[in-house]
Amino acid sequence: MISRTACLIARGTDPYRNLAIEKHLMDTLPEETAILYLWQNDHTIVVGRNQNPWYECRVNEFLASGGKIARRLSGGGAVYHDLGNLNFTFVLPKNEFDVARQLSVIRMAVGAFDLEAYHSGRNDLLIGDRKFSGNAFYKAGHSAYHHGTLLVNCNMQTMAGYLIPSEKKLQYHGVQSVQARVLNLCSLVPEMTIDSLEYELIRAFTAVYKHAPATLDERMLDQHTLSMIAEQFSDPEWIYPEALPYTFTVTERFPWGGVTVKLLVDNGVIRNARLFTDAMEAGLFSLLEQALTGCPYLISAINGRLRQKLELLRDHQLLQMAGDVGVLICGRIRELDRNAQQEAAASQEGGDTPTGQGG
Repeated sequence: MISRTACLIARGTDPYRNLAIEKHLMDTLPEETAILYLWQNDHTIVVGRNQNPWYECRVNEFLASGGKIARRLSGGGAVYHDLGNLNFTFVLPKNEFDVARQLSVIRMAVGAFDLEAYHSGRNDLLIGDRKFSGNAFYKAGHSAYHHGTLLVNCNMQTMAGYLIPSEKKLQYHGVQSVQARVLNLCSLVPEMTIDSLEYELIRAFTAVYKHAPATLDERMLDQHTLSMIAEQFSDPEWIYPEALPYTFTVTERFPWGGVTVKLLVDNGVIRNARLFTDAMEAGLFSLLEQALTGCPYLISAINGRLRQKLELLRDHQLLQMAGDVGVLICGRIRELDRNAQQEAAASQEGGDTPTGQGG
């Protein structure tokens, strides 16, 4: 049961420090406490835990423009942040985590502007058929957080210029561009500002959790710890995946998200496996990478390893997702084997053809 609430509004716009504050709030969360954390990043692209920035955005062009690229702990897709976007985070005990309740705070806040929002798909809030908020989730230890974006007056042209949307994802949503799918709230309520939305979010948070929140200041937090966590978030080794000479690649989109599987196969053994995905369930794909790494490059061995790893899972949705990935990998191996056999047969036929008939 939640018996205390608190609110922290960060005024800095550095993504690495803001992500560090978020993690520190989660790591030090007192029992029976819910925290609303509001924050903004300036000219930043944040990718999901299992995404490859090189697939999601025009990295070199964005960095040259003065932008920053960050990787968060939660799953989901890449998002663009500027000062026309407001980020929110609910930090809660894991046993109090309730997505519907948390989203009711957002819906109540935008409802104060006579806007009716509804939850759609995996993680979106929409008005009409257009998205103004994407959400993601992370759990560790006894705590969890639910965070998301709120597009108030974001520069859509800049967003579209740097993000690289999946063609299959656009087709899935029945749109031709990122801009066609998203919505700035100020286009419906011109007088809305970041400050006015923050005010309504705090009011709604108070109403939903039945306690007036204590005001937190980031200066009250352990600055040394924050600096260390921010340094981890800004580390290029965290943000960018290791560049390896992968020998196997397959990409597909499922109802739960898109996935690209890359394997480095050497002497019949999978030496390294990376799964890049915008799926919400970030932890699952680390398990799959562990299962595949060191496995013989054989369909029977891959199926056996995945089954062994998945015995630990009790969630039907996670089992279905893992099964989809296994079928995808094995299907691609069969396809490559067929292609190799056909090429070998064609080469053999070509070698049997008489040559040198000229006089």
